[in-house]
Amino acid sequence: MRFIFVHGTGVRRERFDKLAPMVASGLTARFPGSELVPCYWGDVYGADLSAGGASIPGVDGTRGVAAAGPLDHEIAEWLLLLTDPLCELRVLAKVAGGGDDGLQMPGVRAAGEEIADRVAKLQGDLPPGELALLLQATGIAGSYPAAVGTVAGSSEFAGACDMASDALAVRELAAAAARAVVAQALSVAGDEALCTGDERDRLVDLVGAQLGGTGRFPGGRVAAVLGGLALRLTTQPVLDHWRAPLTTGSVPALGDILRYQTRGRPLRDYLETVIKESAEPTVVIGHSLGGIALVDLYALAAIDRRPLPEARLLVTVGSQAPFLHELGALTGLPPTAGLPPGFPRWLNVFDRKDLLAYRAEPVFPGDPRVIDHEVSSRQPFPLSHSAYWKLDAVYDRIAEEIEAPR
Repeated sequence: MRFIFVHGTGVRRERFDKLAPMVASGLTARFPGSELVPCYWGDVYGADLSAGGASIPGVDGTRGVAAAGPLDHEIAEWLLLLTDPLCELRVLAKVAGGGDDGLQMPGVRAAGEEIADRVAKLQGDLPPGELALLLQATGIAGSYPAAVGTVAGSSEFAGACDMASDALAVRELAAAAARAVVAQALSVAGDEALCTGDERDRLVDLVGAQLGGTGRFPGGRVAAVLGGLALRLTTQPVLDHWRAPLTTGSVPALGDILRYQTRGRPLRDYLETVIKESAEPTVVIGHSLGGIALVDLYALAAIDRRPLPEARLLVTVGSQAPFLHELGALTGLPPTAGLPPGFPRWLNVFDRKDLLAYRAEPVFPGDPRVIDHEVSSRQPFPLSHSAYWKLDAVYDRIAEEIEAPR
């Protein structure tokens, strides 16, 4: 029995030299005397950074035009707000009140109640004027009313109102509430929002004005608690520090896929050469991107009526080929096309916890050549993407399909 094993995205020589013997052991245990042809392509056909990563901002250690300046503080604070729009209100609800002793005279309203009333009045239809126009222009008019309701009904806002006990605290509360409303609207809108920093600040000012305050309140207690934390997490020097290793570290995995999608023919030609080295019916096994390349190769060969030695079985493991075809992005098949005559029997192995693994049967409904088989490594992603080769269930299912009558 002849097996060909094609590795997946991101694999390089050191890892492949550990992986191939593992696959060989699993197969030879079920087919004694079989031959595994390891098909390594990472060095020649995989991606690398030809200019050493020169395109990555910060990789050379140079500081950006706004590095570690006031803009960093502002971006850091808004990153926290977009992640957790109520975070400033939560801090205000926890810190001590203002200058009085917290006792209220009978018939005198607590200072924060005025802000609560004004926030409640923001609910409903958009007010006419500049605020409504700006909400429309920034793409958040649809999320703004619900954002007001979220802030008004939150325990964080109620707690902050309870703690506001003097004029200074009320101003800070109005500013935090306005920022929370705008941050909530932007966060819900997500990619639908088209908003610059200047527009965001103007929105905060307009909402703050309706609350009787201002959208910007420098030097307050919230800034003292959150400002330093935000800056440590999100300043440009920190982003630059992580961007280079994250980008270069992702090159083998992501870069291999991008390179194959653009210039995949040399890899397919190489695989075809390896397959043609023997006329014996062969079991071809492809992991991840290796599976994509094999599906492309056999589909194109069948469509072009180009002779390839018979594949006894095509096995894809943790592969994205079905997903790419559903997108209309699979090189070997036109969008929505079925598998051509002459395409081999296809066993597609996937693990639900593997975010790079997809089902094939629903994409090719009614085609008896396509068989999905689900396994579970009981590992989260990304460990689940590599754990297949230590699962007996994978090799057992391959053996079962090989031995099944055709």
